[in-house]
Amino acid sequence: MNFADPGPRRSVSFLLLLPLLLAAQPVATDGYLPALPEIARDLGSASSSLTVFMLAFGVAQLVCGPLADRFGRRPVLLTGLACYTAAAAGCALAGSADALVAWRAVQGAAMAAILVCARAAVRDLYPAHEGPRIMARGLMGLGLVALVAPIAGAWGVQATGWRWVLVAMGVYSLALLALCWRTFSETRQAPAESSPVLASVPVSVSVSVSVSVSAGGVRQVIADPGFCAWTALAAATYGGIFCFLLLSPMVYVDLFGLSPVLYGWIPAGGSLVYILGITWCRRLLSRHGPVRTVQLGASLSLLGPCIQIAGCVLAPASPVPLLLGHAVYALGHGLHQPCGQAGAVGGLPPQLAGRAVSCSGFAIMCVAFCAGQLAAQFVDPTMRHGAWPMVLPMALAGVVLVLIAFVWLPWLYRLRSAQRVQPRS
Repeated sequence: MNFADPGPRRSVSFLLLLPLLLAAQPVATDGYLPALPEIARDLGSASSSLTVFMLAFGVAQLVCGPLADRFGRRPVLLTGLACYTAAAAGCALAGSADALVAWRAVQGAAMAAILVCARAAVRDLYPAHEGPRIMARGLMGLGLVALVAPIAGAWGVQATGWRWVLVAMGVYSLALLALCWRTFSETRQAPAESSPVLASVPVSVSVSVSVSVSAGGVRQVIADPGFCAWTALAAATYGGIFCFLLLSPMVYVDLFGLSPVLYGWIPAGGSLVYILGITWCRRLLSRHGPVRTVQLGASLSLLGPCIQIAGCVLAPASPVPLLLGHAVYALGHGLHQPCGQAGAVGGLPPQLAGRAVSCSGFAIMCVAFCAGQLAAQFVDPTMRHGAWPMVLPMALAGVVLVLIAFVWLPWLYRLRSAQRVQPRS
C-alpha cells in the first residue's frame, strides 16, 4: 500500500480533519449503545463486546504511539482507518457473540491508531500553550457526533436491526479513509527539524542519539510529573463516563422500561451538555488557566453523582435525578477532557508526542475497563441493585477528580514555580 504524502497542495486544514478523526470513537461506542439489548437477545451477552473493544483500544495505543513516532502519522492513520472499516464489516456479519467480540477487538485496536495519530498531530502542529484550545475545538466536533450517534443508532436498530448500525460505522470510516488518503499530510517532524542540536552534529552521532531517545522515550514520558497528573485527571473523568456508557442501557431500558429510541436521547443529551462544557472550557482557559478550570470541573463531577445518590435513596422509581446528575457530570467532563488530553502531552517534546499519547490513552482505557468490569459484576437481568452499579463508580470518579484538581495539580504547579525561581549554582 502506498502511503506517499499528498503534499500541501491537496491538504485541507487539520482543524477540519481533527473533529472527524476524533469522532471515530463515539461512532463506535455511542452509536453502538442502543443496539446492546437487541444484540444480547440475538447472540447472548453483549456488554463484553464493549469492554473488550475498550481494552483493545487501550492496549493497542502502546504499539501505535511508537509506530507513529517511528514511521510517521500518515501511514499509521491510514492503516487504522482501513482496519476499522474491515472490522465494522466483520461485526455486521458476526454469527456468534464470540465472533462479534473478536471483530470489536480489532476495531478497538484500529481506533487506537486513529486517535493516537490525531492527538499526536496536534502536538506536531501547535505549541504546548495552544494544545488545550485546539483539543477543545476537536472535542467539540466529537461531541456533536456523539450527540447524533445514539439517536441515529436507536432509529437504525428499530428500523433495520443492529447489524445495519455496524454497516453505518464502516461507511463512515471508509469515507474518512478516502478523505485522509487525499488530504492528510505528514505532520511528524524529522529529527533534524525537531532538534537543532542534532542537525549540527555528525550523522553517526545523530543516529546514536536518536536510538537513545527512542529507547528511553517511554521512560521519559512516564517520569514526567505533568504527564502523570493530567493523565490521571483524564482517566478518572472518563472512567465515570464509561461506567455510564456501559450500564445505562440496562438501567434505563430494563429497569425503567424506556424504548431504545427514547433511551437514545439520554446519551445524546449528555453529549449536548458535554459540548456546552467544552465551549465553556475554552473561555475559562483564557481567563483562569487550566488548573482553575479543572477545579470547577471537579466540583461539578462530584456534585452530579451526589444528586444521583440522593435520587436512588429518596426516589428510586424516578429516572429524573439520574438524568440531572448525569448532565452535571457531563458538564464537568467537558471541562476536564481538553485540559487532561492536551496537558498530558504539552510538557514533552514533539518527538515524544506519539509515545505520550499512547501511554496516556492506555492508562485511560485501563481505568475505564477495570471500572466497567467491576461495576458490571453487580448487574443482573432482575436489576435487583437498581441504578447503584452505575452511580457509585461515577461518585468515586468525582472524589478522585477533586483530589487531583485541588491537591495534586496545585502542588505540581507550586513545585515547578519554585524550581523556576531557584538560583542556579
